[in-house]
Amino acid sequence: MSNYPVLETERLILRQLRIEDTDDLYHYFSKDEVTKFYDLQSFTDPKQAEALIHNWNEKFETQRGIRWGITFKPSDRIIGTCGFHNWSKKHFKAEIGYELTPEYWREGIMTEVLHSVIKYGFQELGLNRIEALIDSDNISSRKVLEKSRFNYEGLLKDYFYEKESFVDAAIFSIIKTDYLKFD
Repeated sequence: MSNYPVLETERLILRQLRIEDTDDLYHYFSKDEVTKFYDLQSFTDPKQAEALIHNWNEKFETQRGIRWGITFKPSDRIIGTCGFHNWSKKHFKAEIGYELTPEYWREGIMTEVLHSVIKYGFQELGLNRIEALIDSDNISSRKVLEKSRFNYEGLLKDYFYEKESFVDAAIFSIIKTDYLKFD
């Protein structure tokens, strides 16, 4: 991948994050309800959002992952992100991650985003397996994954150490052959 791909859905544009997006990321990453199931504390300084943008863009440059900023078509404001990390080219798999500002929760946005990102993963990145590891208590994320045809594979006990405690992870996946049956 040399140029950052831009994805488009019915309502949304998924594009590379820019430093100008710092305030938008800080807006929602500073909310405890967003970071509750995330592997980081709520932001207290916009520089944390800027560092996250640099981190995600560096992963793209080194071909270790890709994270798109989510915007509505008439606007260019970031309302969330979605992308791949823990990308293993050798095993044709990657882990998917996402978050959305609470103002747009329960509007079908992330399901729309996942459809486009999953398609890109299978068709353009050559993935065979896409995984999602979520906090087992994150019911909203579980519902999004199920709507996106991910299969629950099991519970990984004490899988994450986050915010000074061990957390179980529910693992979900979608396999390319299963995806192709429905696309």
